[in-house]
Amino acid sequence: MNLRTSMLTAVSAAIVLAGTASVLAQQSTNPETTQKLAKALAGRTAGHPVNCINERSKMQIIDDGTILFRDGGIVYVQQPRGGCYGLTTGMSLIRPAYGTTRLCSGDINNIVDVRTGFGAGACVYSEFVPYRKTG
Repeated sequence: MNLRTSMLTAVSAAIVLAGTASVLAQQSTNPETTQKLAKALAGRTAGHPVNCINERSKMQIIDDGTILFRDGGIVYVQQPRGGCYGLTTGMSLIRPAYGTTRLCSGDINNIVDVRTGFGAGACVYSEFVPYRKTG
């Protein structure tokens, strides 16, 4: 196991152990962002990170560093490696066609201005942390 894999595993484990509080603590000091994330994860507990989720999961942008995916009763928190800068200013994620029905850690997504069609960069998904309702 290389150092990068070890570090990613350690970070993922820390997120699971700390639950929602950890995700909230990683967010910017923007109260609106913190409130949106807290509302989306209220009454839920973090599970073990997973590598892939269903491509048909409904996406919700929280900020440039946090994306939620909803699939049934599960909310997956995605914090792309290095962020996806531009999402909060009207950019959109366009996934190159891979011929798969899953979104996975390591997938590269293009950031595109949907009004002009111009690319504005790319971002790479990390592991997805599932949050399930408790009780």
